[in-house]
Amino acid sequence: MGSTEVTPIPKKLNESNDIGDVYGPNLKILPCNNQVKELQTILRDKNTTRSDFKFYADRLIRLVIEESLNQLPFSKCVVTTPTGAKYNGLKYQKGNCGVSIVRSGEAMEQGLRDCCRSIRIGKILVESDADTHEAKVVYAKFPDDISERKVLLMYPIMSTGNTVIKAIAVLKEHNVIEENIILSNLFCTPIAAKSLVTAFPQMKILTSEIHSIAPNHFGQKYFGTD
Repeated sequence: MGSTEVTPIPKKLNESNDIGDVYGPNLKILPCNNQVKELQTILRDKNTTRSDFKFYADRLIRLVIEESLNQLPFSKCVVTTPTGAKYNGLKYQKGNCGVSIVRSGEAMEQGLRDCCRSIRIGKILVESDADTHEAKVVYAKFPDDISERKVLLMYPIMSTGNTVIKAIAVLKEHNVIEENIILSNLFCTPIAAKSLVTAFPQMKILTSEIHSIAPNHFGQKYFGTD
């Protein structure tokens, strides 16, 4: 009998070892389960109505924001329960803020406020030049002490990473150190992921999916500006 050649099954890119090998240790992907995959599918489906799109986008945003918050520093604390017992717990360290990249990043602001009620949120507007297509920052508004804060940067769709790179450059101009930035994202292409981890290796990135096709209709569909 002749030998039978067995073709190894390739691992999924979402496996942590592969992600770390390709993109380094600071890029993390939201743990994928059937619920997450369903949300991603609905948002990519061209037949999804706008009301359904916004509803399910908000659900995925909330999951991504919750996981992004896990990247923030905590400190130990002791509280007293209603029965008088002592409980050893955790609390967020002070000095966190959000920054959304206008306009699609604003879709993620409510998800952050739902988790952190009083958190301060800044904004960055990046536009592409009509002739050169080069991205440039035209507006930025931050808390005065942003250089002393951990920054949750919000932008749902990354195709090339150029917009985010410009936004991070502005944060660094305001003396925000790279390791204090956590980029919260829904969908990212491999090109964008590689560009960002190469340009900012100390920044943390949390996304729900790395895929070669990004749902670039997200902002128009979410805000109803098709």
